[in-house]
Amino acid sequence: MISLGPVVQAWSPKQPNPFFGLNYSAGESEAANYGTAFYPGQSFIQNILLARPTPTLWPMNTTSPPHIAFIGGGNMASAIIGGLIRQGMTADQFTVVEPFGETAAKLKTAFGISALPAAEPALAQADLVVWAVKPQVFAEAATPVSPHTGAALHLSVAAGIRTDSIRRWLGNERVVRSMPNTPALVGQGITGLFSCPAVSVNDRRLVEQVICTTGQYVWVENEAQLDAVTALSGSGPAYVFYFLEAMTEAGTGMGLTTEQARQLAVATFSGAAALAGASSEPLEVLRQRVTSKGGTTHAAITAMEMAQIKPAFVQAMQAAEQRARELGDEFGKA
Repeated sequence: MISLGPVVQAWSPKQPNPFFGLNYSAGESEAANYGTAFYPGQSFIQNILLARPTPTLWPMNTTSPPHIAFIGGGNMASAIIGGLIRQGMTADQFTVVEPFGETAAKLKTAFGISALPAAEPALAQADLVVWAVKPQVFAEAATPVSPHTGAALHLSVAAGIRTDSIRRWLGNERVVRSMPNTPALVGQGITGLFSCPAVSVNDRRLVEQVICTTGQYVWVENEAQLDAVTALSGSGPAYVFYFLEAMTEAGTGMGLTTEQARQLAVATFSGAAALAGASSEPLEVLRQRVTSKGGTTHAAITAMEMAQIKPAFVQAMQAAEQRARELGDEFGKA
């Protein structure tokens, strides 16, 4: 059963960020169209920088920004780096280990960061190490990194790797595990966070300062709850895309062009989500306000209820949660 239980702390873009003095409002990154160039002549990674609002300060009450190392320099790392640079950090405050030449070249072009092809003693200057590698290679990547990062805080954005495995591979108890999702690439993500007992209040604040560059965050009290986070928000964008596919297909079947149907479907999802986020009323009430008895919406909802869409959807998410637990077992065997 999927149950998030109590959360320790959450931050939403509708609220002032407690560490940067910023106020991200809904729609600030809506110009960002995932996977496409929305500023002419700019690469996707460069667009991540351009799409984000420009902060005026590095963290409040902090004398200087930390040095942050990234193990892996792909899309998620680039999204975080881009946000941090917009908050005032510079290329020399990052160390990135990225063995693939093409990805390293993109980091150089977008951010002026010269990535290391392998772990080096330079990693020892890191206050925070962000693990942005594929879960299948985490254990292998940890071997050459751990001798240089014993004093650092470690943040994993690798899906499915539990903290007991991470602590064992790194020989470090200061570990935070996260479960982001792909809208983080355009600053509209939400990330579940869990910290080990050795992680201090200041450590958690540093993690929040980093993660809020990609959107919202929620702390959970029990690590097992991250499996539910994975099923709900980690995999969630795929559910949205799935429904958008269906709505687009239905629209074209009713005489609209594919472009018209897609635009209507995407705008409807984003608008409804913004309305739900801005309202304190139950989702059921919001739905009922659109559903007049005998009307078109009522006909559609009735058809979905007859097809048992809701219980099938809940069952699908429970399957995702179960698979998340299984993957955690598999990845932890290394």
